[in-house]
Amino acid sequence: MTRVITYGTYDLFHEGHKRLLERAKELGDYLIVGVTSTAFDESRGKLDVSQSLVERIENVRKSGVADEIIVEEFQGQKIRDIIEHKVDIFTVGSDWMGKFDYLNEYCKVVYLDRTKGVSSTKLRSEEGVGIQRLGIVGAGRVAHRFIAEVRYVSGLEVDSVYDPDHAAAMEFVQKYDLRHAAPDYDEMLNDVGAVYIASPHASHVEYARKAIDAGVHVLCEKPLSLTAADAEDLYARAEANSVVLLEAIKTAFCPGFRRMVVLARSGSIGQIRSIDATFTKLMEPGREFEGPDGGAISELATFPLLAAVKLLGTEFEDVRTTKLVPEGSDVDTFARIDLRTEKATATCRAGIGVKAEGSLVVAGTEGYVYVPAPWWLTNYYEERFEEPGVSRRYYYAFDGDGMRYEISEFHRMIREGRTSSFMLTPQESIAIARLIETARADNTAVLR
Repeated sequence: MTRVITYGTYDLFHEGHKRLLERAKELGDYLIVGVTSTAFDESRGKLDVSQSLVERIENVRKSGVADEIIVEEFQGQKIRDIIEHKVDIFTVGSDWMGKFDYLNEYCKVVYLDRTKGVSSTKLRSEEGVGIQRLGIVGAGRVAHRFIAEVRYVSGLEVDSVYDPDHAAAMEFVQKYDLRHAAPDYDEMLNDVGAVYIASPHASHVEYARKAIDAGVHVLCEKPLSLTAADAEDLYARAEANSVVLLEAIKTAFCPGFRRMVVLARSGSIGQIRSIDATFTKLMEPGREFEGPDGGAISELATFPLLAAVKLLGTEFEDVRTTKLVPEGSDVDTFARIDLRTEKATATCRAGIGVKAEGSLVVAGTEGYVYVPAPWWLTNYYEERFEEPGVSRRYYYAFDGDGMRYEISEFHRMIREGRTSSFMLTPQESIAIARLIETARADNTAVLR
C-alpha cells in the first residue's frame, strides 16, 4: 500500500482544494491530510484565517477524499508524521516548489500544479467575507515578492497580471501558474475585484484612478503619488465610489512599528521633541537613477516620512531639504529632509547612492525609543531612560518580507466595508505625498 500525506489550512474549502486532494489521492492508495492548527498558522505568519480548526477539519472530512485527518501543530512535525505514519509520498501544491525538498530524505516529494481559474470567490461571497479575484499591475521585482507573501493571507486569490510588456506578463503567469496575462488593463479591471499596483512610480496615479473609477479596490505600492493634489483626488474618488484605496507602506502595518508608535505617543518617554529616521540602500543603476521621477526622495523617503507623520502628525510648519545631486546625475542620490512643528523636529534621510546607519530614534523629555537598523522592518526596539535599570526591550513578530501585514489589512478593509485604516489613514498618506512633493521641489541646498 502506498501512503500519501499532504497539508494545508483548508479555510472555506472550495473546488480547488478538493481537486488538489483528489490528485494527491491518485498518487497512492491511502491519503493522510494534515490540517494546520490556528496557533501554528499564527506562528508561521498565516493571517486572516476565517474558520476554526474544527470547521476546517470538517471541510476536509466532507470532501470524502481523505482516509485519515491529522492536525499539524508545530514546525518540523512533517518529519515526525512521515516516519510515524510510514509515508511513501509527500505532496503539496506547486506554489511551494522547492520548499520541501528536504523531505526527500524521508520519502518521495511531489509538487502538484495548482488548478487555474478555481478560487474561493463565490464561496467567500456566500459566507459574507466579500473578497474577489485580485490582479497585479506590473511584473517587476516587487510583484514577485508580493506573490510570495499573499499566500500567507487567507482569502485572496491572485488571478491575473497586466504589464505593458506583455511578454513579461506571460513569463510571470507561467512562473506562478496564474490564470491570465491580461493584454489590456481595462480588460483586467473588468475581470477582478481588486488590484495591486507595483508599476513604476510615475504610473501609479493613472492606474489607481482607472481602477477606482471602475469600482475596483486598490492596494498601491509607495509612493502612491508624487503630489498632494493627485493623492487627494484619488482618495476622494475612492470614497465616492465606496472602494478601498490603501498605500502599501509595509512598515505602517507591521506589529512592532505600530506598537512602537503607540508606546512613544503614550507619554512613557515624556513629550516627543525629536525624531531621527534614516533609510539608505545602495542600488544598481536603473530607473531609480533616472529623471524625472527617480531619486532618493521618491524612492525611499516615504519610510522616514512615515515615522515623522505617525509620531508628530500631519501638519508641519517648515520643510527644508538638503540634496546630493552628483555631477552628471538627473536625480538626488541622498537627501536630508528637516521638518518642524510647534514643539518638535524631525530629520528624515534617504539615500540610493549613499549608505548610512539605518536606525530610528524618538527623543522625549523623559527618555527615548531606539529602533536599530533596519528600523522599517521593526521586530525589536528599546525604551531607554537616564537610569539604565529602568530601560525596557520589546520584541515582536516580523514574518517574511512583511508585505503580508499590509495585504491582510487591505483584505480586512474590503471584507468589512471600510475605506479608511487607522494603520495608515488617507490624511497621513496625503501628508506624506505633500512632504515628498515639497522636498523634491526644494533646490535651495544642493550638494554636488
